[in-house]
Amino acid sequence: MNGADPFGAAELRQAVLQSWEASPTRFREDANAEEDLRLGGYRDRLLVELAQNAADAAGTGGVLRVEFVGRELRVANTGAPLTVDGVAGLASLRASAKREGVSVGRFGVGFAAVLAVSDEPRIVSTSGGVAFSAERTREAVAELSGRAEELAAREGVMPILRLPWAVADEPPTGFDTEVRLPLRPEVDAEALLAALTDQAPDLLISLPGLTEIRIGEKTWRRDDEADDRFVVRGPVRSDRWLVHRAAGTLSEVALAGLGVEARHATQWHVTWAVPLDEYGMPIPLAEDVLHAPTPTEERLSLPARLLASVPVEPDRRRVAASAATDSVLTFAAECYPTLVGKIAAEHRTALVPLPGFPLSDVDDKLRQGVNDRLRVAAWLPAANGKLLAPLESRVLEYVSPELVELLKDVVPGLLTADLADAHHRRSLHVLEVRRLAAAEIVEAVTGLQRPPHWWYRLYDALTPIEGTDPVAREEFSALPVPLADGRTVTGVRDVLLSHRDADPDPAALLSTLDISGLRIAHPEATHPLLEKLGAHPAGPAELLDAPSLEEAVRSSVSDARSGADVQPLAEAVLRLVASAQPRDWLGALALPDADGDFRRADELLLPDAALLDVLDPEYIGEDAPLAVLGEDFAADRPADLLRSIGVLDGFAVHVEEDPVEADDDFPDSHHWWAEQEAAQPENWPPARFMGIRDLDLVADDAWPAAIRLLVRNPDTLRALREPNSYSAWWIARYALIEGHPPKHWRLARAEELAGLYDAVPDVGLDDEHLRIAGVRGELVIEDADDAEDLLERLGDPDRAVRAGTALRAHQALADAVAGGVVDPGEFDPPEMVRSVSGAVVSTGRAVVLDEPWMLGVLEAPLVIAGGSPDQFDAEALAELLDLPLASEENTMQVVGLGRLQRWPEVARVPAACELLGITVPTGEVTLHDVLKVRSSAGEQRVHWWVEGTGKVHAERTPDGLARALAWASGAWHERFALTALLADPEAATLLR
Repeated sequence: MNGADPFGAAELRQAVLQSWEASPTRFREDANAEEDLRLGGYRDRLLVELAQNAADAAGTGGVLRVEFVGRELRVANTGAPLTVDGVAGLASLRASAKREGVSVGRFGVGFAAVLAVSDEPRIVSTSGGVAFSAERTREAVAELSGRAEELAAREGVMPILRLPWAVADEPPTGFDTEVRLPLRPEVDAEALLAALTDQAPDLLISLPGLTEIRIGEKTWRRDDEADDRFVVRGPVRSDRWLVHRAAGTLSEVALAGLGVEARHATQWHVTWAVPLDEYGMPIPLAEDVLHAPTPTEERLSLPARLLASVPVEPDRRRVAASAATDSVLTFAAECYPTLVGKIAAEHRTALVPLPGFPLSDVDDKLRQGVNDRLRVAAWLPAANGKLLAPLESRVLEYVSPELVELLKDVVPGLLTADLADAHHRRSLHVLEVRRLAAAEIVEAVTGLQRPPHWWYRLYDALTPIEGTDPVAREEFSALPVPLADGRTVTGVRDVLLSHRDADPDPAALLSTLDISGLRIAHPEATHPLLEKLGAHPAGPAELLDAPSLEEAVRSSVSDARSGADVQPLAEAVLRLVASAQPRDWLGALALPDADGDFRRADELLLPDAALLDVLDPEYIGEDAPLAVLGEDFAADRPADLLRSIGVLDGFAVHVEEDPVEADDDFPDSHHWWAEQEAAQPENWPPARFMGIRDLDLVADDAWPAAIRLLVRNPDTLRALREPNSYSAWWIARYALIEGHPPKHWRLARAEELAGLYDAVPDVGLDDEHLRIAGVRGELVIEDADDAEDLLERLGDPDRAVRAGTALRAHQALADAVAGGVVDPGEFDPPEMVRSVSGAVVSTGRAVVLDEPWMLGVLEAPLVIAGGSPDQFDAEALAELLDLPLASEENTMQVVGLGRLQRWPEVARVPAACELLGITVPTGEVTLHDVLKVRSSAGEQRVHWWVEGTGKVHAERTPDGLARALAWASGAWHERFALTALLADPEAATLLR
């Protein structure tokens, strides 16, 4: 080596030429290897390889300049100048001068990238220069013996970079080295410059040794900032990046699979880089390649760029499969959470690799490794200010800072509220972060003991969720609720909500009472959400509808007698009733009586109750059905309020809708029920039962006053007027007016009943009220008792019963039997009966008239009613009285033949029938001047007769003929009119 050849280029050439001459095979190997590099591994990597060499030379703060001088591409850089070892490395296809692990480039063969554009590359440096030339190499090879055929076979293509020549030139001012590449004719200089321009920004990221790249008039510069951030400023835009760098030493096991020279590079280096926007938010990469540190062709789908010192294939396009590669990739994955931790907490999930098909084997390994490390590293911001690993974390299903604030001390590992946002969902799902939906929130707070205002804040935070999520609404119904009595219960339904602003609060009145099952929310926890979830506003009406309060009231008397203080319950209930409609069960409320005991409210009378004047004193007091309310208690409460809960002033009415059986609390109700059911089975049971209480407690001599009370009260009057009224039925039978039931008497104006029933004494009641009480205004038989009483009255010889009244009475009795109202078998028949003459006779001699013509041969004092079958059911009456029918006693025969004549031919018959609108019978009648019938006792004259065969006989008189005609035409009720018309068949006769 000398000044003209400082790098010993001549010696290097000589050694190579000698090896080629000595071994034709070596020549072919070198030629083929360089051709492979030029055509394959290093194509399109010109700037990358030259920039990497420049970065190695600079170490830090390096500048790279690219420009054209004519058709020559010149790439200058600052840093260490060319050395002897460097030239030797350039002239070697396999050996590199860079053996120390601190250098990012380890392959001298990378310089082969210049062959993609030039056959005459030169390198000039402040320490000297060398040139490589295809033409000069061809000439040198031609001089070797035996190489002519090889040159011809290779068409003149030579291994250019094996033979260096010394050149005397210097780099431009300010630079230490410059690579000069005369372009081959086919190379498009503009396209090449554009390709180099596109690569410049990424090279400043990949190669920390470079800080500036100039290409033509354009400049890119990297400005390093604090906190591992830097900005690449270019001619058009500036890109901000965040990086994390790490380094370490590979183990011997990891290095074992590498070549001898590669094993000297024991240091590994990893850099993760992610672009940032102007606000410092990460801009995740959709797709990138692995940089080692310059770009490879290993495609990656990670959100950040990886620059790692992984072993690569000789062409630097693919990662070498080795334990060292796996180790470096593992170290890279372990470093990734640190990069993520440098991002603002709310943006960190943007750097989580999302599910998708891996773009390469390296991508697959890295994605798995990165996500595995992200799952266990603490980098997610917790609500309590700490950092948590995803596997230890929980995130709300809903974005709610208020809810997170409340639950941060309740739910271990709860993340900040913003991480519940939808754009974090996929990332957190990949990392297996558990989500807290409505059910999990309810489970988390169940069993907590917190002050009521905390629960109010919780309900307030849950309200927006309930309004948008139907599933959450259902789950929230199981939320705990703090009660006014200090308990916290699970489940919103059946909870009563107090009114925070009410004075006094109805719920507060009850909250201090020990009422099992009464769940009243604490006023400070009462929130509108609870009502939406099934709780009920605890106004007076709602509290009165609470089953637990009803149960407490129903058991209050037994509780009081067991020693419990039920006065507060009574006070609270009365306050509620004062503002709401009373309930039927309030009558069970325990109240103090005048003797100091506690009784049901509906068993107590007001101290000045009008009812006290009519009830038997025997039934009032200790051990009696009723008692008087304590005077002190009554004096402090409005009488109307006490009456509303059942305390008695007058008679009380019990109403039951759709009853199915008689009420045992009402005397004789089963008897009444059976009677009504038998009388109208198709309309029974009734739709409603209305019964007046305590009628059986009225004093015997106080019934007139009691009736006055009943008819003055609209409720009791309505119960008495109810169809098929039980109360009216009972009073009519069991009340007493002057010692007798009301139905014993008749109204004074009911003259048609005179003789049978006595006029009711004057007791200060008008007819309407007396009728309602059961005093008779007409003859009605409602049951067997009525029938038996009437028969007794008819058979009483001391009664002056008029004949018409007796006839009507027997008619009513017959109808009652025929209608099923009375069963003759229910009582014994009478011994004495009243005949049509008004006489009272023994039943042993009387008969019931069933054939009216028989009246002509019978004694009137022995005939008991009777008439036409279409008007009177003689058989029913006979069965009731246990008497024979008159027809059963008939042994009569008609005396004489008479004259047989058709009815239409009988004089005056057609005219009389026409005047009355009666159809003339089509049959025959036997006319007699004098009609007689014969029996064993002799003959008797009659006006008309009907034989057992149905043959009709009549005297030639208007009376006899009229009766026979009325019977034959079925117009028995017209017999008297026919009598007159047959005597004088003129229309004027009907008008007289």
